Amino acid sequence: MVNSESRVLLTRDQELVHQALKKGVKTFFVKGIDNIETLVDLANWFGFNFEIELSISRCPKCNMLIRLVTKESVLLEIPELTALHYEEFWKCNGCGQVYWQGAHWKMIIKTLKEAKRLLNNK
Repeated sequence: MVNSESRVLLTRDQELVHQALKKGVKTFFVKGIDNIETLVDLANWFGFNFEIELSISRCPKCNMLIRLVTKESVLLEIPELTALHYEEFWKCNGCGQVYWQGAHWKMIIKTLKEAKRLLNNK
């Protein structure tokens, strides 16, 4: 199934890499010590950049696409304080999970900026 779907096994387990390679499974051995180094290694290998494109983003729960929705359409599904502080919301087409750029968003942006800096310095 992995090969027919062009998937790649990501792992830190060297033994698993050896077993997978024997079976013809494409693998990537994760060498990075932390998340930023791992992101840089993956970007080098897969050739992606660190730009967030919300129009093609997927739900981390079910992997379906998310879509921009109006605040009014999700008012009953979000915490009251969230409704007071945020204006943009996205909803999963599959499981219905609602997302917004909350407090964690600053950390995501910081991590991506640092990974981009390291990638450009390699």
